[in-house]
Amino acid sequence: MKDCIFCKIINNEIPSMKIYEDDIILAFLDVNPDSDGHTLIIPKTHYKDINDIPDDVLLHIYKTSKKIMKLLQNKLNCDGFSLLQNNGDVQEVKHYHLHIKPYYNGKKPNELIKHQEFISDPKKIYEKIKEA
Repeated sequence: MKDCIFCKIINNEIPSMKIYEDDIILAFLDVNPDSDGHTLIIPKTHYKDINDIPDDVLLHIYKTSKKIMKLLQNKLNCDGFSLLQNNGDVQEVKHYHLHIKPYYNGKKPNELIKHQEFISDPKKIYEKIKEA
């Protein structure tokens, strides 16, 4: 879709901090994270939301989310994760995407959002994840 920011990321019109890519999906760090390592997984084909996306693509996204959570656990030592997917009016970008939000030291999700000083620069987190 022409004006979709995620489609522009897929087409390399906008840079991203890619941490995983295959023929079907792309995963990258959120530039406005709710926690260190906050990752988005998007299909390379534009699907508006969960009602639009084919089941096989949805399953691939969730299978890959397990691999990405393991990567984040190994690189960032997070204590847990939330998976979040929005639809309708609460969906900011109208291109299906799954959020993987790591959590640390027993901090509840709403505590992290209220305390942005606990969140690192995504570029520093990207360098940590990309280390061998």
